Amino acid sequence: MLWTIALRTVIIYFLVLFFLRLMGKREIGKLSVFDLVISIMIAEIAVLVLEDPKKPLAHGLLPMALLVCIQIVVAYITLKSEKLRRWMDGRPSVIIENGKLNRKEMRKQRYTLDDLMLQLRENRITNPHDVEFAVLETTGKLSVKEKSSQNGGQQGKEQTGESFCQVPSGKDQSGKKQSGVEKSGKENSGKAHSAEKGFRYEGLPVALIMDGKVQDENLEKIGKTRFWLKNELQKYGIRDFKDVFFCTYDHKGKMYIDRKK
Repeated sequence: MLWTIALRTVIIYFLVLFFLRLMGKREIGKLSVFDLVISIMIAEIAVLVLEDPKKPLAHGLLPMALLVCIQIVVAYITLKSEKLRRWMDGRPSVIIENGKLNRKEMRKQRYTLDDLMLQLRENRITNPHDVEFAVLETTGKLSVKEKSSQNGGQQGKEQTGESFCQVPSGKDQSGKKQSGVEKSGKENSGKAHSAEKGFRYEGLPVALIMDGKVQDENLEKIGKTRFWLKNELQKYGIRDFKDVFFCTYDHKGKMYIDRKK
């Protein structure tokens, strides 16, 4: 019995390996929904054959071979037909455009703010304001294009849609007073901002408001209160927390605000 199971395991291993090679490199890269379904079904069928040694191998090999044929045929058809390819794989979704979050598309894709910030950090970006375009690919990967230094300098001084990026007035470590608006280029590079006292997550922005809800725990981390946050929002004509879709604050005192329409 044990020798039979061991022999079946070796046979199934090489067969699955052969089938995956037959389906092409796409199958071992970033999987689309269709590719994922095929891969899961092949794995499940292989397990069923291994679990019951009494079942003939043909009962597992035939369904797996059929799935491979379906995958190859569909892949060939989608190569020729763009409509079928869009229907099978879907379309990429623009999540951020010129620093502005596309809430409608995020809601449609059931893509949360936590998902967005996680994938932005994976791209070494901590502030959505620094993003020119962010596209959620059909594979689930977020492709990000940062703003150029020239465009970033121009847009750092002005509002982009309903999104704002500002640095509150304060003092740096040298005691020099800072302006309320973030400056770019050489002016900004010559000034260093001190981290807020008690701020433990240096380099990473903390979400203060998510979809109109104040994150009180994060406010406590940076030693701030709702009263302080409301005063900061009122500087931009925002009277209610519910009017803000997303708001972050980093250790440099830089605040990003994305207002609901």
